[in-house]
Amino acid sequence: MVYQHQFDDGRTVDWPLGKVVCIGRNYAAHAAELNNPIPTTPLLFIKPASAVVSMAEPFRVPRDLGEVHFETELAILIGQPLTRADEAQAAEAIAGVGLGLDLTLRDLQDALKKAGQPWEKAKSFDGACPLSSFVSPDTINLTDCQIRLHVNGELRQDGNSSQMLTPVLELLSYASHFFTLNPGDVVLTGTPAGVGPVRPDDQLVVELADQLQVETRAS
Repeated sequence: MVYQHQFDDGRTVDWPLGKVVCIGRNYAAHAAELNNPIPTTPLLFIKPASAVVSMAEPFRVPRDLGEVHFETELAILIGQPLTRADEAQAAEAIAGVGLGLDLTLRDLQDALKKAGQPWEKAKSFDGACPLSSFVSPDTINLTDCQIRLHVNGELRQDGNSSQMLTPVLELLSYASHFFTLNPGDVVLTGTPAGVGPVRPDDQLVVELADQLQVETRAS
């Protein structure tokens, strides 16, 4: 799949988007709010390319599959192949930094977890990953950047990357030891506390430090 990644300066890159690698429970407060144990190593799962949509357009919320939750995350666009990479190589491979919404069918996820079954259906459905445009990594301090989400004018998430249990470069290195990250792949690095339901016609504003602000709408 070729997805046209957008940059805030108007550039686009037509890299094949193979996958979105997601990190679960990378903020202790978020793990606690869902009564989940804090992992001792990064918890990885994958959204397919078919889950990705542009945050610049209204995104669809499934209406017949139970409650849908928003999870705002720092998104890393990969620009060079990474296989068993160290942190220095990971830093060189970052082409852009943006934001993603890890949409989650929470009722379905809870039911699948209770049954001891995989929960890809709750995380990887079509449209489950709205992505923003990206900014240059040179403009972002990956270890100290603020991530915010307003829903209908109310601040719902307000976290900092310094709160991550595993920092960005370590995450990229860790993930690359299990599967190669290719140009066009995206890594979502976990969500701060404050997740909750999103419903059709909700107005969302996501912010990354003082570098990026995107208004979008659920439909």
